[in-house]
Amino acid sequence: MRHVALALALLAVSASASAQQKIGFIDSERILSQMPEYRTAQQELDRLVSQWQNEVDALAREAEQMADDFAAREILYTDDERRAQQEAIQAKRTERDALRTRYFGPQGELYREQQTRLRPAQERLLAAVEAVADDGEYDYVFDRAGDYLFLFTRARYDLTDLVMDELGLGVGAGTPGSVR
Repeated sequence: MRHVALALALLAVSASASAQQKIGFIDSERILSQMPEYRTAQQELDRLVSQWQNEVDALAREAEQMADDFAAREILYTDDERRAQQEAIQAKRTERDALRTRYFGPQGELYREQQTRLRPAQERLLAAVEAVADDGEYDYVFDRAGDYLFLFTRARYDLTDLVMDELGLGVGAGTPGSVR
């Protein structure tokens, strides 16, 4: 619904404006995937995620092993021992959940690491988009990889290759109709 409202607002603004507005778009995923610093940062993040996930998985295995051991010996325990074992199993599961939240929660370590490691490349991309938009006198530049759904785009308004040139990434098999 938000997207429809945004599209209608853009149409209303462009229809009522006395001058023609110039709109372009980029594919930030394609650009970022070509930036060496972004790829390096993403690989480092992937390694951290793998390490953290292994830690969470190890705690989960410990909790399950404790639960299996308890189930196998439950009839041998007194009521107090049974309660103590169940509390220990629950404590291990709670520890696992807390670690998962610490690493992968909304404000967790992964989020902070993404901000720290990926932001420089993202800011460099934004500066290049602004330079291309200023040079080409574009009023709006949308990101095709973002939340907005483009039902149709003309290749001639694709600024991705220009932004990649601005970043010095060169253009491999560029978009056929890119603006030049």
